[in-house]
Amino acid sequence: MPVVSFTLNGKPARVDVDPDRALLWVLRDDLGLTGTKYGCGQAVCGSCTVLVDDDPVRSCTTRVGEVAGRRVLTIEGLADGDRLNAVQQAFVDHHAFQCGYCTPGMIMGAYALLLKNPRATRDEIVQALDSHLCRCGAHVRILKAVEQAGAAMTKGGTR
Repeated sequence: MPVVSFTLNGKPARVDVDPDRALLWVLRDDLGLTGTKYGCGQAVCGSCTVLVDDDPVRSCTTRVGEVAGRRVLTIEGLADGDRLNAVQQAFVDHHAFQCGYCTPGMIMGAYALLLKNPRATRDEIVQALDSHLCRCGAHVRILKAVEQAGAAMTKGGTR
């Protein structure tokens, strides 16, 4: 099998897998990064969202061969040691989760938005996260968390 090389959470990664294998399963099964969740398997729910070159992608339908030579960031790569990223901290501060299943994908989607636009309006946040499904009903708390994280990032806070 060919070796696929990419940067994963800021470090070089090499996997000897079929390049058509879903990135989600490479992350979870081959690399042991289980923070990225399997939800629908059809790129609809957003649970499996990771960033590739700072853009949110659904890892369940992204082939690992597509990320060769690129930067992949998972939920595990956001924190700096024990120090949470601004989005992660805001989700904690606002209790912006219940079951937690959508949370990693929701955080990654929010982080991607705030990287590009830390001053995103509520409407822009809603639009960016509209394709992330949350069945618990934490939507209002999620919006408040993303607004707080954007304010922290604007002020030079945690990434």
